[in-house]
Amino acid sequence: MPIWFAYTLIVLLVITSVLLTMFILLHRGKGGGLSSMFGGGVSSSLAGSSVAEKNLDRYTVLVGIVWFACIVGLGLWIRLEVGV
Repeated sequence: MPIWFAYTLIVLLVITSVLLTMFILLHRGKGGGLSSMFGGGVSSSLAGSSVAEKNLDRYTVLVGIVWFACIVGLGLWIRLEVGV
């Protein structure tokens, strides 16, 4: 496989790692979490489970799947390059 494939996966892995960290921190926890600090507490007090929280769940799962695919892709690329 070409080297640009690995570089693309590494860049994608860094971007998805930052996004995944941000999305997880924005989730509402038992104590309110960081989402209430950024205004999520107001919308969640009006409605039990808002559309924003559901979309945040979907985005977190989607970014997590892409992150996992990057990890597996890099592992396979390294295995093919080393020849184990």
